[in-house]
Amino acid sequence: MKVKLICIGKTGKDFLVAGENEYINRLKHYVQLERIEIPDIKNAKKLTFQQVKDAEGKEILTKAGNDKIYLLDERGKTFSSVSFSQFIQQQFNLGGKAIVFVIGGAYGFSDDVYAKASGKISLSTMTFSHQMIRMIFFEQLYRAMTILNNEPYHHE
Repeated sequence: MKVKLICIGKTGKDFLVAGENEYINRLKHYVQLERIEIPDIKNAKKLTFQQVKDAEGKEILTKAGNDKIYLLDERGKTFSSVSFSQFIQQQFNLGGKAIVFVIGGAYGFSDDVYAKASGKISLSTMTFSHQMIRMIFFEQLYRAMTILNNEPYHHE
């Protein structure tokens, strides 16, 4: 099964890009991974928050297609690293072409994206920039894969 991460905008900090790439390279050993970057909405300063969310939402849904979507949202379900690895295994066992994780823009998700989502996952009850969450997600996915393969990366 393929894992896709859809995110709004590019990461502007070199150290975050390096971190993302580090974990993306490590993940190649375990899973087919696709990072999909949706460009920031043009002229967003002239739009309301809702108009920005709606425009981003249309792009997210187009990129996600018919695949199962999970939103990375601070109000989502929290997992330990071990329980997240079990969640990933369950998704793989269910089959399908891909599982899609989505990091929204600064204003969150549109109602249409929430309606299409199979669930919400919180990586922390704290708020992080959507640029940082990308690297954190890739690290947690890598950690999950090493847990599932009984490799010594994760320590209890």
